[in-house]
Amino acid sequence: MLILGAKGHGKVIAEIAELNAIALQGFVDEDPEINQVWQYQVMHDLPKNARKLFLAIGDNQNRKHLFERFSEYEFPILIHPNASLSKRVQLGKGTAIMAGAVVNAEVKIGQQVILNTNCSVDHECQLGDFVHISPNASLAGNVEVGEGTQIGIGASVIQGIKIGRWAMIGAGAVIIRDVPDGATVVGNPGRIIQK
Repeated sequence: MLILGAKGHGKVIAEIAELNAIALQGFVDEDPEINQVWQYQVMHDLPKNARKLFLAIGDNQNRKHLFERFSEYEFPILIHPNASLSKRVQLGKGTAIMAGAVVNAEVKIGQQVILNTNCSVDHECQLGDFVHISPNASLAGNVEVGEGTQIGIGASVIQGIKIGRWAMIGAGAVIIRDVPDGATVVGNPGRIIQK
């Protein structure tokens, strides 16, 4: 497997791959200053024989663009051994689940989703493609999160909330009302500051 992105997020992904005994061919990154990460070579172009690719790109829009650009590749799912997942979770390809994440029964997770360190996603939530749930964020049961939305670090979302596509939930926000597409929400209780 190759990891596209040789910076911080890529390093976390590499360690998850190592913990799962997945053989790494190295990294791919366009930055000409980065030629090595630990014992792994950093290539600046994708080798022609590459088949498995993991997009270690934190920005949701960039991850979507790259996913569409490299659609012919196989995108594995990576789960840290210290994450806790119900056996009834549905996972889309290219999803990463970090250490300490908890995902409960009947959660549906789209493609290229990041569930970051110590986040919590409760029963029957639905997460669209390219969503990022940041460290220590918590979703109560039956929450819907639309494509490309980021839930900021330490944010909390009460049960049954619907958050639209490409929204931004600020760090520490408490979401008690539905959020429309493209909105930026901050504070406790959460208030829209930008659409």
